[in-house]
Amino acid sequence: MTAEEKATPKNFIRQIIDQDQLSGKFGKKVHTRFPPEPNGYLHIGHAKSICLNFGIARDYGGLCNLRFDDTNPHKENVEFVEAIKDDVKWLGFDWGGRLFYASDYFEQLYAFAIELIKKNKAYVCDLSAEETRKYRGTLTEAGTESPWRNRSVEENLSLLAAMKAGEFEDGSRVLRAKIDMASPNMNMRDPTLYRIRHGVIHHQTGEEWCIYPMYDYTHPISDALEGVTHSLCTLEFEDHRPLYDWVLDNISVDCHPQQIEFSRLNLQYTVVSKRKLTLLVEQGVVDGWDDPRMPTIAGLRRRGYTPSSIREFSERIGITKSENSIEMGVLESCIREDLEQSAPRRLAVLNPLKVIIENYPEGKSEQLEAANHPKDDSMGSRRIPFSREIFIDQADFRESANKKYKRLVSGGEVRLRNAYVIKCESVIKNDIGEIIELRCSYDADTLGSNPVGRKVRGVIHWVSADHAVNAEVRLYDRLFSHPSPDTSKEEDFLDYINPDSLYIVADAMVEPSLLEASQTERFQFEREGYFSVERPASKNGDLVFNRIVTLRDSWAKIEKQS
Repeated sequence: MTAEEKATPKNFIRQIIDQDQLSGKFGKKVHTRFPPEPNGYLHIGHAKSICLNFGIARDYGGLCNLRFDDTNPHKENVEFVEAIKDDVKWLGFDWGGRLFYASDYFEQLYAFAIELIKKNKAYVCDLSAEETRKYRGTLTEAGTESPWRNRSVEENLSLLAAMKAGEFEDGSRVLRAKIDMASPNMNMRDPTLYRIRHGVIHHQTGEEWCIYPMYDYTHPISDALEGVTHSLCTLEFEDHRPLYDWVLDNISVDCHPQQIEFSRLNLQYTVVSKRKLTLLVEQGVVDGWDDPRMPTIAGLRRRGYTPSSIREFSERIGITKSENSIEMGVLESCIREDLEQSAPRRLAVLNPLKVIIENYPEGKSEQLEAANHPKDDSMGSRRIPFSREIFIDQADFRESANKKYKRLVSGGEVRLRNAYVIKCESVIKNDIGEIIELRCSYDADTLGSNPVGRKVRGVIHWVSADHAVNAEVRLYDRLFSHPSPDTSKEEDFLDYINPDSLYIVADAMVEPSLLEASQTERFQFEREGYFSVERPASKNGDLVFNRIVTLRDSWAKIEKQS
């Protein structure tokens, strides 16, 4: 096995393609597609599909199309189209000019509908939606044939033309396939191929059409017209595969792609239902589709996730045939590992406590050298200002503590990161007993070296009070408090919204170098976590940071206890 083969993940889909290559099926070509519906933003589950389809095309020297399955104009718009294109590019994939819309094929789809009617494989049905459901039967009982099932070819052609011309009201008629009302597969019981939709402005075709093809009819034909060889979709479409094949077997089309199903991504502590994500947005539970708590690619991007971490996550969870639930910790681990290597370190104090170093000269300041990364010299260093007055985090001081507490205590010493050792000499409190200030001394001989003859308890972060920059820091956490918020039909998934999913620190203090941070940079705020510049807010001149992820998985202990 070559190094390249070892690096390429193997799964059952690749095994199928390998066999097709050996047998010469599809002329040894591999052509995939990523076919989202433009009715919302893409989520982490779509990222898995993007990586799969584009990755397979890349590894087999094939092609991958981007196609919008835009057959439901009521829920579709250009905003979603543009967001999807942006997401695919951001993840690092390129469709190479092969951008298509199902609406590109509306004329051909209509012509194929006429062909099906002429072959006595489709008919116009006058049943209402409610009547259609009633006639459909159940999983244990066969359906009943529509009274309109045996219309003549001529009548069906005339009625379909009238439907296209807008002569009938919405819901009054549909075009159905004539397959088998007794089929054990419900999808084969004369499924609807076309429905009437008046007064809809399609984002591509405008008002040209008042009848629209159904997804299950459009999808296989679009695949075939584009020369797709392997149509990869999620497991809920497994029962739709016979219909996929039936459509292609009964029309005059040269290409017959192979549909292969894989398990969808079920990520804990979130929802990936497009309907539920839309509900979160429309009810104002979140701040839009790109809210950093959303599992959308746009939300993850705004939060600060990297494309490489999403690709690594998609590879790490693998491709399987059986449904499974992925721990949120797996996704968080991917971004932690990425940023541990790539994120420069910076000093930030989220809950400032002033420290006055009494033996440091008043009015003096100095520039101290600090490495941008403790394990990567190639990332260079920066200068950080030091002065008599500094801020430390409130959590880094206790008046008294046991030996396990490795920070500052009254009468104790601690090292300031990249600076001196200080000792707490006294504590200043307000009238109600709150600590408002510490008076300390410093050891001038401890810059870059340990004190002689004594042991320092630990290392804490700090910023110079004279040079610190005020910033807003948004501490994001998981949107839901339950690992499976949408599995119970009896309970509303909104009941599991985590009230602590966003905590805003308005008066954080950060080192001045962060004033130069770009919109795409990510940092480790030492001992606080990984952070990125909040793009929308920072465009207005405000310095705002999003917490991408904590340094450690704080949920692991909670989950063990529950």
